[in-house]
Amino acid sequence: MSRVTSIGKSRAVLITGGASGLGAALVSRYAERGDHVLVTDLAAEAEVPAGARYQRLDITSPPDWAAALQRVRVDLGGLDVLVNNAGVAAGGRVDRIDDMHWRRVLEVNVLGAVNGCRAFSPLLKAQGHGHVVNVASLAGLVHPAAMSSYDASKAAVVALSESLRHELGPWGVDVTVVCPSFFRTNLAASLGGEDPLMDQVAAKLISRAPLGAEEIAARVLRGVDARRFLVLPDRSARVAYWTKRLVRPLYDRQMFAAGAKIRRAELSEKTPTVSEEPV
Repeated sequence: MSRVTSIGKSRAVLITGGASGLGAALVSRYAERGDHVLVTDLAAEAEVPAGARYQRLDITSPPDWAAALQRVRVDLGGLDVLVNNAGVAAGGRVDRIDDMHWRRVLEVNVLGAVNGCRAFSPLLKAQGHGHVVNVASLAGLVHPAAMSSYDASKAAVVALSESLRHELGPWGVDVTVVCPSFFRTNLAASLGGEDPLMDQVAAKLISRAPLGAEEIAARVLRGVDARRFLVLPDRSARVAYWTKRLVRPLYDRQMFAAGAKIRRAELSEKTPTVSEEPV
């Protein structure tokens, strides 16, 4: 397959978690541009746009990643963009979530991305070009109360991305980390249920978010095309990020206030008001 790796020309793209949510929106955007997309997800089969290919991939399985690498070599002749998008939502007060919860969140959200980077970095380095896109979250930069497992996992993805940016950059490989705030998607379905109060809050915040997956996907592609390292695709993410960096006392007051509301809700067994939650 003949490919030209420049903006506006067809590229080879692999997207994890591409059967639904933000992953599916990214698949559609890349496919619309005429790129050759390998869609991966946990299902044995999935409907994908015309011209795209599908392969089952469990991101926690190194053998599955090896099979995906072989598929890319044979069918696409190389890879221009690796999008580590798959992950699980998580939340919960630290005394309400157990070790199995922590292991699941870290294995999927952190090691899933690590496995993809480990599998494909030799190919990208040998090519002398490519782009790794790790989908993290605003939670990787801003750390609200009662989200310790998710915060920790996404902060690890941000750190992984920054390290790889400096490691792979000399080989001609770009790295982008995407950190959106809440947006409308099916991610709430992956909440574990260990802390129903916080799951309910997260589900409401997701359902009431102003932007959907399609809008976020369009902004992500613009950031990737511009070769930006950090992509904050929505206003809420940008406001929270810069508040923490530039007005730390205000940020801390907001976060402590949110923690106090959670305490009151726990004592009274009421769910915090969603409109009062910080971004």
